[in-house]
Amino acid sequence: MDALSAIQDKIGEMVLNGTLEALPVPVRRRVRALKDLQAEHSELESKFLEEKKALEKKYELLYQPVYEKRTAIVSGAVEPEVKEEEAAPAATAETKEGDDVKGVPEFWLRAMRNHYLLNDMIQDHDEEALRALVDIKSGFLEGEQKGFYLEFHFAENAFFENRVLTKKYFMVEEDEPVLDHAEGTPIQWKQGKNVTVTMVKKKQKSRSGNKRTVTKEEPQASFFNFFSPPEVPSQESLETMEEEEEEELQTVIETDYEMGSVIRSKLIPNAVEWYTGEAEEDEGMDFDEDEDDEHEHGEDCDHDHDDDDEDEEEEEPAPKPTKGKKGKGGAAASAGAAFAPGGEKDPECKQQ
Repeated sequence: MDALSAIQDKIGEMVLNGTLEALPVPVRRRVRALKDLQAEHSELESKFLEEKKALEKKYELLYQPVYEKRTAIVSGAVEPEVKEEEAAPAATAETKEGDDVKGVPEFWLRAMRNHYLLNDMIQDHDEEALRALVDIKSGFLEGEQKGFYLEFHFAENAFFENRVLTKKYFMVEEDEPVLDHAEGTPIQWKQGKNVTVTMVKKKQKSRSGNKRTVTKEEPQASFFNFFSPPEVPSQESLETMEEEEEEELQTVIETDYEMGSVIRSKLIPNAVEWYTGEAEEDEGMDFDEDEDDEHEHGEDCDHDHDDDDEDEEEEEPAPKPTKGKKGKGGAAASAGAAFAPGGEKDPECKQQ
């Protein structure tokens, strides 16, 4: 190693150890100049984020008339004008078949079904209730609160009394999507119509030896559990949790936040494309490219997969969802950036 390399290594070691004052005077002067430049950058970035937030709020208001027109067409309150190139031929028995259909039935249900994440959350027993969904709205929380809300507007239905179900995501910072907590509207279920629970019959044995059958209410998977979000635990609670328990909670919080972000930044702005399936095709292109890359690796890749299959056959573990990494912040809500459609920044959860 020459003398110059030795000096460079020594300087690098000093920087890593935080001993800036121990650096040679000329190097120290240059590093301080770089820190001044970093401060200039941070100041500009702060202004950028302020202007970005103002621009997002401005366009959120400009989008509203467009969304209102969409709602009117979907609900059947307004019939869109027929363009000349779309003028229908003379009416026949076949073309009259849909004349009595109002608006676009099941618009939001079908749009959500076409997104893989939302589709996974919707159970068959949810569908009848979701057919009453007539609109989904979103916006920033008001006042000093940081975050966003989602509003699900329903027509009168046989399942619950609420006409609007709201989900709110409270953020520690809006520029860095750090989740503080989420809140949902308590659903006022009608008698016997709660789709988030199921009635299970169980046999019980009394002390006298007699057997009887009792019916118990047990929770079940449902899209409407979205309005009963998991609580972000305090740091004290996290310290008493087992690692597996913390990872499972983290996964639940991640999925909940991701659902909210997907609805806000993808579903609402592009609802008709999700309804027709066009948006699904666009997202699917990324998966196709990944699959092609895998095939290009050839037989070596196949052997690796074979080994994995053999391991799985030996252990036969129950399938589990992918877990997030455990860190000092506990559960991290990962998804696209809350206020930037298409963003990919991973948020974190603040521990209270």
